[in-house]
Amino acid sequence: MGIINVTPDSFSDGGHFFSTQRAIAHAKNLIEEGADILDIGGESTRPGSQQVSVDEELKRVIPVLEVLADTQIPVSIDTSKPEVMKHAIAAGAFMINDVNALRNPGALEAVAQNNHVQVCLMHMQGTPQTMQANPQYRDIVQEVQDFLQQRIQAATAAGISQDRLIIDPGFGFGKTLQHNFTLLNQLDQLTKLGVPLLAGLSRKSMLGAITGNDVDHRIHESIAAALLAVVKGAKIVRVHDVKATKEALAIHNAMKNCAAPEINASTCNRN
Repeated sequence: MGIINVTPDSFSDGGHFFSTQRAIAHAKNLIEEGADILDIGGESTRPGSQQVSVDEELKRVIPVLEVLADTQIPVSIDTSKPEVMKHAIAAGAFMINDVNALRNPGALEAVAQNNHVQVCLMHMQGTPQTMQANPQYRDIVQEVQDFLQQRIQAATAAGISQDRLIIDPGFGFGKTLQHNFTLLNQLDQLTKLGVPLLAGLSRKSMLGAITGNDVDHRIHESIAAALLAVVKGAKIVRVHDVKATKEALAIHNAMKNCAAPEINASTCNRN
């Protein structure tokens, strides 16, 4: 999943693709690099970020979405606002990526009434404005798992079939460095919930805390984290650096294919 931030204040590339033309050009570049899904966001959810109005968010994302809907690449909208969800779906969005896991009033209904739309339910403790103030858990993995299970149940009760659901543990959303790495280490526990798992680790501060690199120089850490997430069961990785991540995952996939007992070197995938 390639990231398109149509915002002036996102933590990594805020302002780089704020205009419609730059966002579309960036999206086309991500497609050329091999993105399988494009994720468009019109409101930053970095720690301490401020909300924008529905009208402003729509102004940012809908013109980009309308152009990208004509491509063959599924487009996701990163939003928590039911009004934005409805307009995005009408404009051709394939997926709703909600950091608030459809908890805002009307969000469940906005997705439920469009039975062709996928939805990603993410865990977040607090709000983007407060989430990093003092996050605390008794058992981070169990509590994230319980929350996601509850949101799966809420979604299915609202009429959203389970085969439309994806879950995201929300790395960096109300979590300390230790919380984040504990979650990554035990990410496979979340696969027990029976829906595909998305991991968003790209360029995040948890990676910079280990290497000391600033946000513009975390490509190697991001690729390593994406690969580890896939090894631990993630089916989708949300990334800034599509080409580099795809190439790393190609090596991983080739190793898996060639290492299978029933497949010999002459028949393994060389693509």
